Amino acid sequence: MSFYGWLWRILPGPTPAKVIGALILLVAVIAALFTWVFPAIAPLMPFNETTVE
Repeated sequence: MSFYGWLWRILPGPTPAKVIGALILLVAVIAALFTWVFPAIAPLMPFNETTVE
């Protein structure tokens, strides 16, 4: 049993509604990543030091 199969079974409605619901969930996850997760871990990334010698 995969996560995607579980998600498909848990989403309500016929196939078009499930596709729209899955797209809304995908957009919400991407928005949460760009709003909170990526800015929180940016200072910890090694490529922030751009000094050239």
